Formats: sequence, C-alpha cells, structure tokens
Amino acid sequence: MNDNSGLDSAQLADSVIPAGADPFVLFDDWFAAASDSEPNDPNAMALATATPDGAPSVRMVLLKGHGAEEGGFTFFTNAESRKGGEIRANLQASLLFHWKSLRRQIRIDGPLVEVTPQRADAYFHSRPYKSQVGSAASDQSRPLESRQDYLDRVKALWAEHEASGQVPRPKHWTGFTLNPQRIEFWIDRDNRLHDRRLFTLEGAGDALSWSDTLLYP
Repeated sequence: MNDNSGLDSAQLADSVIPAGADPFVLFDDWFAAASDSEPNDPNAMALATATPDGAPSVRMVLLKGHGAEEGGFTFFTNAESRKGGEIRANLQASLLFHWKSLRRQIRIDGPLVEVTPQRADAYFHSRPYKSQVGSAASDQSRPLESRQDYLDRVKALWAEHEASGQVPRPKHWTGFTLNPQRIEFWIDRDNRLHDRRLFTLEGAGDALSWSDTLLYP
C-alpha cells in the first residue's frame, strides 16, 4: 500500500526558498509580490519589543525603508510611547510580516539603532501636513482625559503652522532601524507541510556572512 496516496506532488516538493540566497534580495522579491497583491498596507509589520525583565508587547507599524544599504528595516515612531520606552531600555526586537493572500511570512530578529536627526526630519516632513499635525499633537500611549483635549491640540497646531504647511518635528519623534541577525522565510503548504528557511548572520567585521538552514515546520 502506498502510504503517500493522500499527498499530491506539490505537497511533497522540495523547498522552493533558495539555499544560499541573499536574504535582503529575497525579501525584496517577496515584498514586491506583496505590494502587487495586498490591497492594504503591504508594508505593515508586527513589531515586538520587551522590557529589560522580559515582559513583551507587540503592535503594528509601517516599514519605511529596507535593504543592506539601509542597514536593515526602518520604521518611525514617538520615542516617548510605550514601545519607545521599551526600545530605549532594551534594543532587541523582532519583526513579522504576514501576507495572507500570498501564504507567506517573514520573521526578523536583531537590535535596533536610532536613525539620524536628519533622516527623521526628512521623513517627518515628507508626510502630509495633516499627519504631521496629528503626530506632533499626540502624547502617544499616555492617558487622555477626553478625545476633545487631543482635538483641541490638533486644531491649535494646525492654526499655528498652516501658513508654512510644515510642523517642526518633535525631538521625541524619530525612527529606528532593525539590524537583522536572523531572517526566517516561511511558505504555507497544505496539511502543515510548510516550507521554512532560516538565514543567520555569522562572523564579525568584514567577515560577516549569511548561513542558512531548513527548519521543520
């Protein structure tokens, strides 16, 4: 009796995540496919941080830069928010991209490095004026007595800077780049016969290189 009779050839196929690939190039390929297929925010990613004693928290943020020349994967935030406080206290973080329509996900682990003030300024002022006002008016993650208090701040800032069409970037509004140490690519297959390959950064200095291995699903 053939005990593989319930499995088709696609389920039994070898890994389609290429061994020896440059994980940044592979990410670019997957991200381009997601940008073509996902109707809303293909650059949305879960960001997990933790306190120094290991209490985790996670939220969705938007990827705003990526690649080897970028140094990793960049997002922007209010550094006085809960995640900002956790980042300041513990630079280790994780990212997760999940593109359900593609049946793919990517997990990325590594330390965070703050972007330069010039980079933060450039991105903040590339945003629509409404978004600049909304961000500058918010004490993100802190208690709010009433929504009207926040709206009053928005209205006041809008009036103050409307003529210039640009709000000064708050010093606590900045960006961080995750420098990847591990990048795992995952493809969903039927019957939980998933395809997983982990890329790990090894070595030091000019001798840094990526190794990779398949993982059990």
